[in-house]
Parts: sequence; structure tokens; C-alpha cells
Amino acid sequence: MIDQIVDNLVRIKQNFANNYDGNAHIQEVIPLNSSKEFPIDEKDLAQLHTFAQKNPIYLNSFEKNILDIPCMVYEGDINDYWLNSIKHGSSCQPFYPTWIMSAYVMSLVAKKLGYLELVDIGSGDGRIAYCGKILDFDSHSIEIDDVLVKLQNTICSQTNQNFNPKCEDALEFEYSKLNLKKPVFFIGGLAQMGGDILATSIIQKINSIVNLKMSTGIVFAGSDTKRQLSGNLSNGGWSSLIEENQLDVLDTVSLPTVWTFDQNVETPYIFTKFK
Repeated sequence: MIDQIVDNLVRIKQNFANNYDGNAHIQEVIPLNSSKEFPIDEKDLAQLHTFAQKNPIYLNSFEKNILDIPCMVYEGDINDYWLNSIKHGSSCQPFYPTWIMSAYVMSLVAKKLGYLELVDIGSGDGRIAYCGKILDFDSHSIEIDDVLVKLQNTICSQTNQNFNPKCEDALEFEYSKLNLKKPVFFIGGLAQMGGDILATSIIQKINSIVNLKMSTGIVFAGSDTKRQLSGNLSNGGWSSLIEENQLDVLDTVSLPTVWTFDQNVETPYIFTKFK
């Protein structure tokens, strides 16, 4: 089922991007109904639309048939949040969100792998933690930027879904306070943009918590786009860190994000666990 959703989401994104004639700063698509192409629980699907409707970064929406699938297009602007997010010295990447549907798919994969808690590091507006919450994870959202955390708190209140936003520096946060049993950590930030430093710190903190390491998963956002000085792009640029920390790659899922909207490739998310 998940592979089917991924394939059809990528098809819709590529068709929509190739034919989009609007001028919004960001745009994304969510199917309107559960279907054979998108066999998603109707309640979950409604919650994804609620997230977009209650999120002030989205300024407009309209219905559109894409590849004969009824969808809702959401258009928005993240400029102010982007500018604010770059002011933090330990921030690994400015605020550029994945698609809401992509966040949901990633949470589905994590659920299939059997994790119980979801910890989103560098969580932006909290969409991955939100999707974890509606899929019955014990979700935690760690974000250093106070403006983005205020946005998350607004979304929690407006959607009645508390995914536990915390305005904290992920490099300093004490994760033992979360009483984790079988968590999956999502690392926000590409390896080439300082995400490797963030991930190394998180791994060290996981190692310091007794009996946690072998039950923990880590998901990395990668890049398949070759740029000057981008280095080794195997495993989305994370191969060195994966080898150094003896992680096994369980799955790689390529999904639409804001930053790949105008590209022919998607963003690979690499699901790993400790050997």
C-alpha cells in the first residue's frame, strides 16, 4: 500500500509541477478522497487537510483534477519564517518543509517498522510530528526557532492535536526526559548543510541513554541533486555517517518536498537502525 501511495504521489507532483502556472512561493497537493491510487484512512486524510487549513503559512487553496484524481492545491508563503529561521547559529537548514502528504507517508513507514514514539528534530511547523500524532505515535517536536514553535502551538490548538512542541536546541536537549522505549528520530537538515553535525550529536545522546540504542531508528533527509562541492551522494549524502555509526539502511523513500518542487527528482528519506 505504501509503495502505491508513494508512486502516485510522485506522479501527481511531477504532473502538477510541469503544468503549474501560479506564482505562489510554495505549493503542494493533497488528494481529496481515499481511492485505489491513495488507499488512505478517510479520518487521516481529513486531518491532513485540517493541518493545511489551520496553518497560517497557507494563504489560498483550490480544487484541481490531476491525472484524473480530485485534489486540493494549497498555496502559501514561508518567506518570513525562512528569514527568521536562519538567525540561529546552530540551525542546520532554513525552514523548507516537506509536503504534508510526504510527512504522512514517512510516518506510515515508521509505523510499519514498529516504532512507538516519533521525535522530529528541527521540526519547522511540526508536520512530521503532527502526522505521527494522528497515527497514534507519542510525538515530540524539537525546534530551536521560537517563531516556528509559536506557529506549532497555534496548529496544536487549532487542530486539537498536541504533538508536544518544544523550543529547544536539539544539540543541548536532554532526551532521557522523554522516557523513550522504541523511538524513531527524524533529522531535519541535509548532511551537506550541517545536518551531519546535528545527527552525530543526536546519536551520541542516544548512546548515552541505557538500553535505548538497539530499539531506535533514525531517518535522514537526503539529496540526489549533484552540486559543486556536494561530496558523496550515496544514501542521499549520509553514507559516511551511516558507516561510521554502524547503521543499517532499512528503506529509502523518495518523496516531494518544497525544495524539490521545480526539479525532476524527489527528496530521499533514508530509514536506518543501529546494527
